[in-house]
Amino acid sequence: MSLAIFDLDDTLVDGDSSSMFLQYLVDAGLAAADMLAREAAMMADYRAGQLGMEDYMLFTMQPLQGKSVQEVATWTADYIQQRILPRLFPQALAALADYRAVGRRIVIISATGDHIVQPIARALGVDDALAIQLETREGCYTGRTRGTLTYQHGKVSRLHDWLAEQGETLADSHGYSDSINDVPLLEAVSQAHVVNPDARLAAVAAERHWPQLAWAR
Repeated sequence: MSLAIFDLDDTLVDGDSSSMFLQYLVDAGLAAADMLAREAAMMADYRAGQLGMEDYMLFTMQPLQGKSVQEVATWTADYIQQRILPRLFPQALAALADYRAVGRRIVIISATGDHIVQPIARALGVDDALAIQLETREGCYTGRTRGTLTYQHGKVSRLHDWLAEQGETLADSHGYSDSINDVPLLEAVSQAHVVNPDARLAAVAAERHWPQLAWAR
């Protein structure tokens, strides 16, 4: 089955779901407010393609350390209703609907933790989602990650592992992302599309003749 592969943050959602989740935790008194400034500095590194994702995850997972998976799921469900669903790009929802109509299998792949990505994917009616895996012990988050991080080339590595498990290929695949970090992913698909690219990604897209899409709420 032909695949339609979507990044999540700033591609389907107007904003970064990890940053917004930290803001939600701060607003709810579940994380320290002084975390926001450091997280913002890390996100600047992300946009420059220079973020150490392991460091980012270790930092932003601090409020979840020792918390039960069930408790965090309650937080994320409320967060998604309040702050994600209102920020979905209408054009993204239309693209998902169009791909469903023609029988493509939709995959979301994100450099955000799976505690956020998986429930967002379910809210969008998408069964297949790959994200950064979080380590748990006795039903609680340890504050660490496990496996290959779905970031930069790690996205492609995890995707190929998933393709082998599912018996799928990238033949006639379409891919969407907003991020310079996802150039390896966009190079891997048959037809890449860039969404609201910054100057660096726009230059790459122009050179590779990738369609550039302007999505807005």
